[in-house]
Amino acid sequence: MTRPCHTSIHAIRRAYTLIEVLIVVSILGLAAAILIPSMSGRGDFDTQAAVRALISDISFAQSDALANQGFRRVHFFADGSGWCLIRVSEDALTEPFDAATADYLHDPLGGGSTAGAYMTNLSNDGRYASVRVEGVSIDSGGRSITFDELGGTVAPGGLPGTGGTLILRSPDAAYRLQLSPLTGKVRVMRLANAQ
Repeated sequence: MTRPCHTSIHAIRRAYTLIEVLIVVSILGLAAAILIPSMSGRGDFDTQAAVRALISDISFAQSDALANQGFRRVHFFADGSGWCLIRVSEDALTEPFDAATADYLHDPLGGGSTAGAYMTNLSNDGRYASVRVEGVSIDSGGRSITFDELGGTVAPGGLPGTGGTLILRSPDAAYRLQLSPLTGKVRVMRLANAQ
């Protein structure tokens, strides 16, 4: 009498050894030590995002002036907290900015705090909280970029715009934006010393 042969297949389970776990933890710790200091300078990312948002808004104001055959203005707030996009009439080019009577462009993506006005307030926007606008000097010391119905820049007196500069600064980075005369072309350069 032969006995039936029972073949048992046992799954071999292999666990991690203590050495393997220690190596993985050491590698993760080393990676964290290298990456975390470079990630802590979030202000540089905030500043770059604010620069892109501003360039986008300037381009939008210029395009809207062309599309609607009217004057559009990007005004920078005196306290450095941001900017807004407004409509201006030709006879009001020399009038100073008044937040209460300004004819703001409608921002379809604008939050409830601006009531649909096309406005970027860096202080209230968590994405740009550490960024400030400073050193605004457009068309010989003004705080606004105005585009005419042909998309060119216009100085407050109705003459062609002379261009200008402004700086977006956070504790970690600073960028100078230079606006070309007439065309409104924006050039960006990173400043070496953020402070």
